[in-house]
Amino acid sequence: MTPTVNAVIGLSIIFLATALGSAFVFFFAKKPISETVRKMFLGFAAGVMLAASIFSLIVPSLEAENPVMPTWIIVAVSVTAGALFMWGIDKLVPHFHIEGGEEGLHSNINKTAKMFLAVTIHNVPEGLSVGIAYGVALASWTANQEAALLGALMLAIGIAIQNIPEGAVVSLSMRGEGATSKKSFLFGVASGAVEPLAGIVGLFLAMQLQAVMPFALSFAAGCMLYVIAEEMIPDMTGDSTHHHGVWSFIAGFVLMMSLDVALG
Repeated sequence: MTPTVNAVIGLSIIFLATALGSAFVFFFAKKPISETVRKMFLGFAAGVMLAASIFSLIVPSLEAENPVMPTWIIVAVSVTAGALFMWGIDKLVPHFHIEGGEEGLHSNINKTAKMFLAVTIHNVPEGLSVGIAYGVALASWTANQEAALLGALMLAIGIAIQNIPEGAVVSLSMRGEGATSKKSFLFGVASGAVEPLAGIVGLFLAMQLQAVMPFALSFAAGCMLYVIAEEMIPDMTGDSTHHHGVWSFIAGFVLMMSLDVALG
């Protein structure tokens, strides 16, 4: 498999996985998604994203050499910058959370559109992280060293795995709000379309600006950590007497950690 084909596959599967998850609405349209299943989906996705942030983004950044300043300072600043970037988007773009009400500037767009914007916003760092990982791998790729390229593919696979339940949550939640199955599916698919687009941007930036690799990877990690802490963990826990979301979180984390360490 050539590096270019590898990158195309990686950026494609993160979108196709969201589409696959969104298609669940055609099979469960007559029965709304239960709170238990939704929390398990969110918990699993959060676990995968946390492991990806640490092992695929932050650890490689910490291992990079920088003659100007200690790498841990670069990582700390960049993670914070990524979180601040997502916080700024949250405050500016009008969107509706499944739990927790509305956020962003005042707008007259309907609830379904705001829910779509919420998911779309939070899909940006996932695509960005995959694109940056591929950009860094392609910029330093040689025929005898494919570890970085394999690591980028593992990250893409991990994100794709968590995009299946994430796509299902989007389409099934919109179906529960009264949208048709077809409309719910199309909104779910569209919410995932931003990922390969953000991935392409991240890929070209990382390839052209190899010197900022630790900054870029850590920035993407900060974006993902913000989404996990601000949206996914509060939604997956809910009633503290039930732990379905927590155990799904652990399962997702262990799976992504195993993929990244064993195969990357």
